[in-house]
Amino acid sequence: MNISHRMLTNLLADESGQDIIEYALMAALIALAAVSAMQTVGKKISNTFNSVGSDI
Repeated sequence: MNISHRMLTNLLADESGQDIIEYALMAALIALAAVSAMQTVGKKISNTFNSVGSDI
């Protein structure tokens, strides 16, 4: 029982994976912002091409 308690305590105190999770969350937020920006820009470009095409 003492060994399992010590192992559990060490596991809870270990923070080595925390940096990876933070980087993954930041990458996900950046990707979400990029996708959102691309959709907005894509719609504006599409509207511009449609406007130019109808004028010609």
